[in-house]
Amino acid sequence: MKLRLALAATGAVVGVLLAAVVYLASPTAAVRARAVIVEIPAHQGLLDVGTRLESAGVIKHRAVFAALAVVRGSARRLKAGDYEVPRGATTLDVLALIESGRVRQHIVLHPEGASVAEVARVLADERLATAADLMRAARDPAFLAAHGIPGPSVEGYLFPDTYQFVRGLKVEEILGRMILRLRAKLGDAETRAKDRGLTLHQLLTLASIIEREAVAPDERRVIAAVFWNRLKRGMPLQADPTVQYAAGRGRRTLTRADLDVDDAFNTYRYAGLPPGPIASPGLASIEAALDPAPVPYLYFVKLDERRHHFSTTVAEHNAAVARYRMNRSR
Repeated sequence: MKLRLALAATGAVVGVLLAAVVYLASPTAAVRARAVIVEIPAHQGLLDVGTRLESAGVIKHRAVFAALAVVRGSARRLKAGDYEVPRGATTLDVLALIESGRVRQHIVLHPEGASVAEVARVLADERLATAADLMRAARDPAFLAAHGIPGPSVEGYLFPDTYQFVRGLKVEEILGRMILRLRAKLGDAETRAKDRGLTLHQLLTLASIIEREAVAPDERRVIAAVFWNRLKRGMPLQADPTVQYAAGRGRRTLTRADLDVDDAFNTYRYAGLPPGPIASPGLASIEAALDPAPVPYLYFVKLDERRHHFSTTVAEHNAAVARYRMNRSR
């Protein structure tokens, strides 16, 4: 009789414990409502990981998480990273996710005409890298040499595209992936550039200026022609985006003082192409640089936020500039 009572009591305790474990391992209120993002830093112990998960509201009790990891033999195989815990996930589901290393992908858009400084800010906003670390790597001579880049930075060599990065990548890995994407997309552009007397670096430089000047797609080849015509005549390009780059003004309106800045990227002061690209050109601008329109224009000025007026003579250009200023003042 006593044995039966003892067994019954033991069974009751085990049942209560199992019920408690089942409850503690069930989805939390936060996870029942929505998916939850949680970051697991590198070099964290099992209980530290459990504490972080509990604090994030994705598990109910760190001890249950730790016990499951020990039973599954994965206590030392949990992988750091940024995880998206799906809606309705149990503690066992969360553990399996971190065991798998299926970290969250961060989508980063690097658009045509964006600079290295701009992509650095995007990566910093996503907490994928600090802007300072990315800019340091972008100008590192050893990194540039490893990728065959002759300019002062990776500017112009980061292909404009949509990327997926995971947290924890080195900045060199991020930049390297974007550079390799450019190499894969160029096709025969480098060979065609040589036929025009340009190196790849010069092609990307010219294409980057076209990219920043052109808004309407059908004007790219015409703008390219203006720059080619000026280069053939030894005229300075006088491209405002290069001055913005030299003065560190991003895309802001230039002042008269900016036009006088003594910098090799200032194409008002120095003839020829600047030392390197000023932004990431897209394939359309690279193609325009390789195949400019057969037009004699030497000048252009804005008509509005998308279109330009093109001129062959300085007198015609000055008249167009006067009209633009008059319209803007109105």
